[in-house]
Amino acid sequence: MSSAQAFAKINLALVVGPVRPDGMHEVVTVLQRVDLHDTITVEPADLLAVDGFEADTIVRDALESLAQAGGTDPRWRVTIEKRIPVAAGLGGGSSNAATALVLANASLERPLPPAQLDEVAARLGVDVPFFLGLGAQLARGDGTELERVDLPTSYSVVLVIPDGETKASTGAVYAAFDERRGAEGFAERAAAAAEALATVTSVRDLAALPHNDLASSPLASELEAAGAFRADVSGAGPAVYGLFESHELAVRAAERFADVGATYVVRPVEASELA
Repeated sequence: MSSAQAFAKINLALVVGPVRPDGMHEVVTVLQRVDLHDTITVEPADLLAVDGFEADTIVRDALESLAQAGGTDPRWRVTIEKRIPVAAGLGGGSSNAATALVLANASLERPLPPAQLDEVAARLGVDVPFFLGLGAQLARGDGTELERVDLPTSYSVVLVIPDGETKASTGAVYAAFDERRGAEGFAERAAAAAEALATVTSVRDLAALPHNDLASSPLASELEAAGAFRADVSGAGPAVYGLFESHELAVRAAERFADVGATYVVRPVEASELA
């Protein structure tokens, strides 16, 4: 039996472009893990079983795909201890799938090499390969073309999941983006994102990264009024995050927004914690 933490993520930037020939949208996004996490346990079993989260499909799909790629049968029992809010834009399902892949792959007589494991992950969802890597990543293309980036992490993060708000389907979010012609000017916006990312040397520089093209929330400006040097929606939402240089200020802000919904004070996860 083996266990590992499956961390949530936030999008420190999300620039979205036109539809690609494969039906996906071009994106430029900066992904950063935070230490809100689920726990994944994998152990040998006679048949594949996933316990602890009845709504799961992606972990089961991940291990079936792994077994097929490895030329074996999916003989694992997975237990998911959920803490990451579901369908909130924090990547919990993708993180669970990637973590289960790593643990189950290690149990194979002939584990898949990293490149092949990445291929399995990419077929499951665009965020899954990110969770196989270390540190912050710049994602391009359909979101699976990853490049490691070194970013400052000496800040605290307040996550707010507003009560009563649910995430629309990914297809609906992108359809709304296309309807409002959000892809216009993508090349220029992508170039500006790359330029802003290249100049980041301090936590305050993260404020210059472009904001989320897919979703917005009035809570972002409220978090900034509460002291965040940057605030935005993560992914397709509804989670909103605020970045704070002061941990004490972050704690006070979280208390202030407690009547809005579930709040969490977390920190970025260092690459060294994942190695």
